[in-house]
Amino acid sequence: MISGISKKVIFFFFLLINFLQPTKSAELPKINKDINNRNIKTTLLKVSNLDTSSNYKNYSLRNDLNDGNNYIEFFKKNTYSLLVAKAENQQELIIQSDKQSEISDVIYAEGNVSVSYRGKLLKADKLIYDKSNKKIEAKGNITLIFGDQFFRVSQLEYSFISEKGYLLDVKGVINTNTLIDDISSNFSLSDSKKLENLIDLNKKEVINTPENIQNWWFFTEKMTIDGDNWKSKKAIFSNDLLELKQAKLAINSLEVFPINEKLRFKSSLNYLILDEKVSIPFWLGSRNFDFKKVQPANTWNFGYENLDKDGYFIGRRINSIDINDDFVLDLEPQFLIQRSLKGYTKSFVNKGESITSDRVKRNSSFEDYFALKSQIKGPIKNWDLEIDKNLNSLDFDKFSDAFRFKTELSKEIDLLDSKWEKSFYGIYRERVWNGSLGEAEIYSGYGSKLQKENTWITDGIKKSEFLSLGLANITAEALNTKNLVTNLKGNLFYSLDQKFPISIVNPKKKSIDISYKYIPEPISKGLSLNTRLEASYSFYENGHHQEYLGLGIGPELIFGNFKNKTFDYTRISLLPFYKFDSGESVFKFDHNYENFTLNISYDQQLYGPIILKSFGILNLTNDSNDYGEFIDSKISLNWKKRSYEVGIFYQPHNQAGGISFKLFGFR
Repeated sequence: MISGISKKVIFFFFLLINFLQPTKSAELPKINKDINNRNIKTTLLKVSNLDTSSNYKNYSLRNDLNDGNNYIEFFKKNTYSLLVAKAENQQELIIQSDKQSEISDVIYAEGNVSVSYRGKLLKADKLIYDKSNKKIEAKGNITLIFGDQFFRVSQLEYSFISEKGYLLDVKGVINTNTLIDDISSNFSLSDSKKLENLIDLNKKEVINTPENIQNWWFFTEKMTIDGDNWKSKKAIFSNDLLELKQAKLAINSLEVFPINEKLRFKSSLNYLILDEKVSIPFWLGSRNFDFKKVQPANTWNFGYENLDKDGYFIGRRINSIDINDDFVLDLEPQFLIQRSLKGYTKSFVNKGESITSDRVKRNSSFEDYFALKSQIKGPIKNWDLEIDKNLNSLDFDKFSDAFRFKTELSKEIDLLDSKWEKSFYGIYRERVWNGSLGEAEIYSGYGSKLQKENTWITDGIKKSEFLSLGLANITAEALNTKNLVTNLKGNLFYSLDQKFPISIVNPKKKSIDISYKYIPEPISKGLSLNTRLEASYSFYENGHHQEYLGLGIGPELIFGNFKNKTFDYTRISLLPFYKFDSGESVFKFDHNYENFTLNISYDQQLYGPIILKSFGILNLTNDSNDYGEFIDSKISLNWKKRSYEVGIFYQPHNQAGGISFKLFGFR
């Protein structure tokens, strides 16, 4: 669930540090200005130690929630201080209020207090600034506004000398998509229209963001500041912008601090809370945090894997281990339940035989009852490195049979006006399922891939495109024998999926309200036509080649709103797919065999949030031994809600199953 955080994904604490960072100031003359028949006092404090060399983008501010219209009018009329700040390159910290006084170098501001600097706005009922001790105190309806970032605080204290302070009763919204821009934003009168789009803590309607979770509710009773270190005993994050009830992340003993231009997060045992009834523990450990990719993972992993683990197993993720500042090691020891109960295993070949030989029944030892899964992730300059290892027995006599390994080095590049993913990889004993040919084994291999994918809508037609080019040196099981063969393989693959609306009733609006308990977005109902185009060409070092052109077309029917409790949603999809193929592969794992298949999908709401999902590929190739049978399939029973979805699934074709979980994002 957690991955390394990029420079562009920064927690809101950096925002406050940016706001509270001046250590030296000299008072400039006070300015009294009569605006809207009110005596508004303005104090400008020159900030001398802050860097203003960067070029900042323009973003407008958002006004107070409780008096939005009045503040908009006041903001539009009171432009003098904003122009002063702009003329001085935002080096002035401006304090505005209804009343101001100064006693012994202490400034007292009261009534509609507004403190602004570099596009950041702090509002409060009362504010005290001790110029000699460089200490600021704010109380009563404190509002912090940074573009699309919005926070409410009941009390704030901070010393610019000791760099220590605290915030009480913090609550607000974090927008990870615009965070960096908001940090760097300036005041702009030209963007004043954004003032009308107020962030309200009581959302009535939201829109799903399927790519990632952009917005998070954030709550904590107290946040302490000690230099660059931020701490909270308990912080709550929620993606549920409507009720704050369906899904929450309770982060305990949260500690945040910067390392090498990134933010590091530490915590103790945390909980995923679903519907305020079910609490699932999980670990964040100590790691860089990416809110755009967050998907909480259970500390405990329960699954089914027959071929490598002889059935049911249970795993326990331990706390992440820091290899260095950038790399993290995750370990999951596993106990193989069914293997231990049976007292034997069918996951290995006979001792001394080829890895491609048939698996046989063997007595299991105590070491066979345990397995280990590990992952190392981290950046190397502008590349991302991921190393995955699986050891399906701790019996070292079976090491070559039990060990599986994969590593990948990847990054995003710009090519031909498109975003591509470039990667280099290496594998050892990777399992591949190839339809009616069954499971095949890639013993070892290394290579490179260049691929891209795009999704767009044209004239109501949804289109998804995928293009991949690859070159690899592979040692794998031969096509017609159990022998291992080594060959250089090149491949070009292209696919285009399209959805044509035939008779579709689209929702009147994309937003949802509290009445949508089970789905993150309104449903488009009716009949549509799905098409698929595939083209593939593979060539091998020994002169072999194979290619195919695949075409598919079939209907998809959706009806129901998924709002009532019983049978209020059904989806049926049929896609016959035919391949015009020629040639022959060197390997078993990638040989084109079935030329005619039928893809079947069926989803059905049963009761409330319970939905049955199924998918299968039916083999209709006449000369196949598996004619009329499903060569690939998956069935799952899911608990689906507006903010999250959890399910249990099983894949009969490769005898594997497990638990799935997903959070949905909104704006």
